[in-house]
Amino acid sequence: MNDSTEDLTAPAPGSARPGGRTARTRAAVRDAVLTGLSEHGYPALTVEYVAEHSGVHKTTLYRRWGSVEGLLADALALAGEDAWTPPDTGSLAGDLGALAHEVVDSFGDPARAAAPTAFVGAAFQSARAAEALHAFYAERFHRCEAVVVRAVARGKAPVGTDPGAVVRAVSAPLFLRLFVTREPIDGALADQAVRATCAAVGAGAFVTG
Repeated sequence: MNDSTEDLTAPAPGSARPGGRTARTRAAVRDAVLTGLSEHGYPALTVEYVAEHSGVHKTTLYRRWGSVEGLLADALALAGEDAWTPPDTGSLAGDLGALAHEVVDSFGDPARAAAPTAFVGAAFQSARAAEALHAFYAERFHRCEAVVVRAVARGKAPVGTDPGAVVRAVSAPLFLRLFVTREPIDGALADQAVRATCAAVGAGAFVTG
């Protein structure tokens, strides 16, 4: 196990990631956090586990991140710094469908869903994890708003349509089943959510002001 004692200053979500050894160390810590969440869940995740699986000495982890909650928050911040962009299929229905099916693909596979599901669970037990999860999804939904802005510009959605409300509406039924009623989700449910959302958009249900 290496005792990394370098400065691990983490940028704010959405800012440029540092390069070199600092970035590699931060990524290694993030990967260890994700592995721990996937294998054991939030209650069993410890700084000692992250130290063992990341190769970063636990004294460095405590000094830089402070606690498991700090490790979780930075793992989400790092995820929010990716280059992901929303789909551009040429139609609102196509774009919303791609977003909905991405949720199904991410959470329908138990192996892929383990870590993000554990993050959601952690948010119910830790205020700092809840803040980090909120920031991550707020930023991700903000990126998705582009699909609605394009639809309005093309005349395919009413002027004044709230982009944020639309992109949340298409995923809401999926997340309800995932985390509230604990029911399975599939492509048919994603398609149903898209049809319902598009119908509501066309009827002006999301127009504000």
